[in-house]
Amino acid sequence: VAFDFTKKDSFKKALENVDRVFLMRPPHLGKPEDLYPFINAMEAHNIKLVSFLSLMGVENNTIPPHYKIEKYIEKLGIPYAHIRPGFFMQNLSGIHSVEIREKDEIFVPAGKSKTSFIDAADIGLSIATLLNNSEKFKNTAHTITGAESLDYYQVAEILSKVTKRKITYSKPGYLKYRRYYIKNRGLEKGYVNVTVALYFMTRMGTAKKVTGEFYDLTGRTPRSFEDFAKENIKYFS
Repeated sequence: VAFDFTKKDSFKKALENVDRVFLMRPPHLGKPEDLYPFINAMEAHNIKLVSFLSLMGVENNTIPPHYKIEKYIEKLGIPYAHIRPGFFMQNLSGIHSVEIREKDEIFVPAGKSKTSFIDAADIGLSIATLLNNSEKFKNTAHTITGAESLDYYQVAEILSKVTKRKITYSKPGYLKYRRYYIKNRGLEKGYVNVTVALYFMTRMGTAKKVTGEFYDLTGRTPRSFEDFAKENIKYFS
């Protein structure tokens, strides 16, 4: 089924015979209002539960678009189970892997702050648990993280150990980071601006929290960053 958040005529088919929805904001849609038409369609469709992929600490921070999206879902009275994960480990094996592979460098403006990274696979398992128990988790929010909080110097040490190369953390400033990703990497300004906002929040300490909610939901221990790096070494080498 073809679906596009920006094409209202794709909503009906996408929601046909559907009573639960996992909702994720595409990175290129920086404004929360871009998702409102589909959220309105979910309300009209009487969805039993929507699990929105939000952001850890967003309940206390109005800057990211995730905050307004959460509030809009709640305002419409759609049964929800927000999932608020820590930073994805895949941010390092994805967008930031180029600098790690080519320059042996982690290039993020996170300062000395710590982050409780979580594997996207663990997030997926959490969301599946919520959607398969729609009544139990109706109108709830869950902050899920990895089992440890690491600064990027520690991340560099782990990657050095796994890759057997000296990986360093360069700790760039916001402007240098933004300019590099827009001019050198050619990424969209809106997308880069959202990442700058997220790293600003990280520096404020919003990403360091460690919770036991992943275990509470799934009965499993979250994957460690070292295990993730070993399994995904091809992205760092």
